[in-house]
Amino acid sequence: MGWYESGKRKAKALPSKKLAEHFCQLKYSQINSDVFTGTVTIGWQQMAEEYQYSKRVAGVIAASLYETALTLRNFERLIGKCSSKQFTQNTIDQFILKRGEEVKRPTLNKDIRNLKTFINWCRENRYLNGNLKIKELKEDERPVKSLSDIQIKKLLKTAEHHQPMKIRILLALGTGLRRGDIKSLKINDIDFANNYITTASKKTRKSMGSRPVPVPAMAELSKYISGLDVGQEKLFADKFSHKRWRKICKNAGLADLKFHDLRKTFGSLLAQNGVSTAVTQRLLEHSSPNLTNKVYTNVDPVLRHAVEQLPVCDWL
Repeated sequence: MGWYESGKRKAKALPSKKLAEHFCQLKYSQINSDVFTGTVTIGWQQMAEEYQYSKRVAGVIAASLYETALTLRNFERLIGKCSSKQFTQNTIDQFILKRGEEVKRPTLNKDIRNLKTFINWCRENRYLNGNLKIKELKEDERPVKSLSDIQIKKLLKTAEHHQPMKIRILLALGTGLRRGDIKSLKINDIDFANNYITTASKKTRKSMGSRPVPVPAMAELSKYISGLDVGQEKLFADKFSHKRWRKICKNAGLADLKFHDLRKTFGSLLAQNGVSTAVTQRLLEHSSPNLTNKVYTNVDPVLRHAVEQLPVCDWL
């Protein structure tokens, strides 16, 4: 599509007619605004709807869209439906203060991240000026929960009588896969010759064509598959049973264990064995090394090993 701006002809190629029509509406609003050289005044509802629409067009997954929509609804509930002209530093600060009274800091920071993404989009579309500042708050460091070798052995032994659950646990510990991604695995995703599995993350929409799996885990996987019905496509015919999971954890002396803690254990064990953050980040399919280090890596044993290297005995 083409248009004239400040006496000059401009053009932009867009991948679809729908997106072109949307861009056309935005550009029309900008060109016909009395404050074109500054920001365009637009209502809250229109801003929120256009933002959600643009993210859907960009292929953002439903879970992320829902989280952002929830943040915007909380903003609307606590502050009100602000037009772009009313969206100021004061309203942002008020939202953070009021929301901080309702939720803990990690949840508040999630809202801040979502709001920051929304604000950046509004800036790009000239709905807000560039002087607004928003940043996450400092959080107290929380210990990363990961299992010891003894706890892992006990958990797997307790799950012995229910093979599908045992294989799920083994895959989570041996690959770091999320429970939903393990659930969606098919038998033909497994390459026994090269000890790889092909995975596609539902959450990040990233895929790994050749995800390495430890050889002993592949051997257990082979035994499990040999006992499945002929013609079965999915690796797991049953649904994940939360009741069975809680029972296994309780019997293993790990009553408060979450399945996602197995993924954290995977990341922590790699770090404790000297694997670089870059490699761990790739295997966990994280977008940021900071997330890998902060949330998924328990380095306490590494710190203990480092301290033990000090020649304290020679000092005494």
